[in-house]
Amino acid sequence: MEIERKFTIKELPENLESYPFHHIEQGYLNTSPVVRVRKEDDEYILTYKGSGMMAREEHNLALNSESYYHLRAKADGNIISKKRYLIPLKHPSFREGFPLPPADYELTIELDVFDPPFAPLITAEVEFGSREAAEAFVPPAWFDEDVTYRKEYHNSYMAAQPLIERNTNTE
Repeated sequence: MEIERKFTIKELPENLESYPFHHIEQGYLNTSPVVRVRKEDDEYILTYKGSGMMAREEHNLALNSESYYHLRAKADGNIISKKRYLIPLKHPSFREGFPLPPADYELTIELDVFDPPFAPLITAEVEFGSREAAEAFVPPAWFDEDVTYRKEYHNSYMAAQPLIERNTNTE
């Protein structure tokens, strides 16, 4: 089960380049349910996602390079490319009344900086262990609008927008 909230941001965090990151490219074979192929650095993954906006079923299967490029060529719409920074969020804040997590509790912010044609879009996602934690989460000050329930910020929706010419090379 994937439980996450998504936000736009007001400003980039300081020293962004000091955080680890991944180069991600993904295409969608289907959007309802979501069936996606992803290249993350040198790993290749086929993902199935059930319905839902904040919480939904998710299954990942490893692919090899040849399978990824074969399926990528069959993807509908736009291929999405982005750089994902992994930013630790030590001592996250939660709404009053939510049980305090252990002192060493940490979440990870996945900050996605999209490449053209979706640049300058930047979003931040945070994954949680429960719906209750996700709903009680108080975002950091540099986060802006909560877009968890806005379909236009979901990658599968963005991929399905009017086709943008793309390079279909296999590497």
